[in-house]
Amino acid sequence: MNSDFIKIIRHAAEKKILFLPHALSQMMHPKRMISSDEIREVIMQGIIIEDYPEDTRGHSALVLGKGIKERPIHIVCSPKNDYLAIITAYIPEPTQWSEDYKRRL
Repeated sequence: MNSDFIKIIRHAAEKKILFLPHALSQMMHPKRMISSDEIREVIMQGIIIEDYPEDTRGHSALVLGKGIKERPIHIVCSPKNDYLAIITAYIPEPTQWSEDYKRRL
């Protein structure tokens, strides 16, 4: 299922990426400074680590990928017909995630 959903996510991103206000505030935090290019890279190369089919905002997923200097980035996104909504994006806290950033502690 995840392999099909990541394809849907990537297809939506190829049309347009819409950054929701929460995502922008998280990305622009001085300790993070996550670029839109990094978001695109995570979407196109990353993997789904959590799937949220019942999300009130529509089917969404937590995607893990790597940004500049190989830093891990988590993105929660939801594909729509004409765009990919980026709900949030952040650098995962090592104390809250497994060493590979794939599982919550």
